Amino acid sequence: MKKTELIAKVAAAAGTDEKTAGRVINAFTDTVASELAKGEKVQLTGFGTFEVLDRPERTGRNPFNNEEITIAASKSPRFKAGKSLKDKVNG
Repeated sequence: MKKTELIAKVAAAAGTDEKTAGRVINAFTDTVASELAKGEKVQLTGFGTFEVLDRPERTGRNPFNNEEITIAASKSPRFKAGKSLKDKVNG
């Protein structure tokens, strides 16, 4: 499902127009991204949790010449599904 399809389905489910649903979805994604950038966790009970994982610096290999390289530390966003979402997906 693409974003436009999601907006259409949310608009239909909420009984509103697609323009309003689009603004709500954009506000949601912007807010989640902003909170994750600050290092905060966003928890939606029953749905899941968005959080940031710190990945430490590590050694890797260049696949072209097999030389060792250092991969810099980074932060990675993560989503962990909640029980209600898992139950719905699994039938």
